[in-house]
Amino acid sequence: MLKIGVVGVGHLGKIHLKCIQNLPDKYALAGFYDTSEETSAEVEAAFQVRSFPDLDALIEASDVIDIVAPTSAHFPIAMQAIRAGKHVFIEKPIVSDPREAAQIVAAGKEFDVKIQVGHVERFNPAFLALQHVRLDPMFIEAHRLAQFNPRGTDVSVVLDLMIHDLDIVLSLVKSPVRDVHASGVPIVSREADICNARIAFENGCVANVTASRVSMKNMRKLRLFQTNAYVSMDFLKKESQIIQLRDEQPADGSGLELPLKENRKWLVMQVPEIQPVNAIEEELKGLHHSITHNEKPAVTAAEATRALNLAHRILDAMPVFGDKFKTA
Repeated sequence: MLKIGVVGVGHLGKIHLKCIQNLPDKYALAGFYDTSEETSAEVEAAFQVRSFPDLDALIEASDVIDIVAPTSAHFPIAMQAIRAGKHVFIEKPIVSDPREAAQIVAAGKEFDVKIQVGHVERFNPAFLALQHVRLDPMFIEAHRLAQFNPRGTDVSVVLDLMIHDLDIVLSLVKSPVRDVHASGVPIVSREADICNARIAFENGCVANVTASRVSMKNMRKLRLFQTNAYVSMDFLKKESQIIQLRDEQPADGSGLELPLKENRKWLVMQVPEIQPVNAIEEELKGLHHSITHNEKPAVTAAEATRALNLAHRILDAMPVFGDKFKTA
């Protein structure tokens, strides 16, 4: 059993604590560290788990460090843990600076530890339900809209929300990025709160990705189009659909026949069976498996760095709106 320590017990950190406590066969919860003494006292009482007085002590007592602190703190915490020979889970984005991300990747190799990054949509039931389907998209449309929440506004909406979809897109499209065009607007913060990006890949695939954190409703949808198929994922509702073009009508008589002159074709819809899972628990289970079986984590630091690099290409492609807006 691996001893795990959590760094940062804000809103998401508390969720991580609960998830770890739900996995007693995988992890022994060593405790947590948070810079707020008031929060530490409250969480220690509520979760009946030890609050460590400093980061050094928590790292020494743990085999794995789960970093759920603000993005600005990820780099120093991760490097300290890695250099101590500890495996690391880092919430997304891995860091805000691609140069720091590259250092984390290099340190992970040097000290031979596993590093997994919390791109949680990889474990969303809507995405997992499509693992058996051959996905080779040539056009992708993603919308991630959220009602305003002050958490996360220390970075652009690209690093706060859009990066989820950038990671998914990069996991689906096995081709280098050719061009990026983007526009964004700051509304309630000094960073971009709404952004649209058009990403063109060398294989011809195009992804149109939109993110907003000042919307009236929440939406997390991704649709992709490929030869003879249309696939949709609703990450919020945890639903997926596949619409395929077939030469024959299914035996059950379902499907919509297309009025073609020469060949008969049918549009057939499939709704994959969804397995209800806790995505964060699945992430943590995955890290445990990669450590105990010496296998590559589900979302590596290198993959997270690729998503971060793309996010910065998007930020760099956006026009600058005076002092109200900055891209780095």
